[in-house]
Amino acid sequence: MEIYRGRRLWVEKRGFLLPDGREKEVVVVHPGDAVVILPRDGDEFLFIRQWRSAIGAYIYEAPAGTMEEGEDPEQTARRELIEETGMAAGSMKALGYIYTTPGFTDERLWLFEARELTSSKEYLPDDDEIIEPVRFTASEISEMIRTGEIVDAKTICIFYRCTCGLEMID
Repeated sequence: MEIYRGRRLWVEKRGFLLPDGREKEVVVVHPGDAVVILPRDGDEFLFIRQWRSAIGAYIYEAPAGTMEEGEDPEQTARRELIEETGMAAGSMKALGYIYTTPGFTDERLWLFEARELTSSKEYLPDDDEIIEPVRFTASEISEMIRTGEIVDAKTICIFYRCTCGLEMID
């Protein structure tokens, strides 16, 4: 049963069968899939400092965004990188996906590492976004994660996926 439908997500209440045969009713949030990009430029990583209304604060995070109708994950990653940082990627490496919070949503974040960055004239943040591109070294990011200055889960995940040599198995 649909509980809510908005522009970006919908919410439903549904029953399902557990592996042991018991029935359970749950509420599932369906926001659609999204991407997160780790742009690398030489020895630096390009992050954004973005205002997040839900928490009432600025946070540092990797560029990310929602997949539009008909886009594949790489198309979305290329578009969002330009929209949020003003940079285009010469190469984009797919790193698989993660589930954000599978206890209540089916949202997947497709992970990409962007390299060979060049300035793009198509830079155009969404009108409701307050974003500032910022550059950090790997050691600065590690320290910011350690001290709690970077608290965004998707950013922490993609940073460690890319910098710890964790290759995805096909």
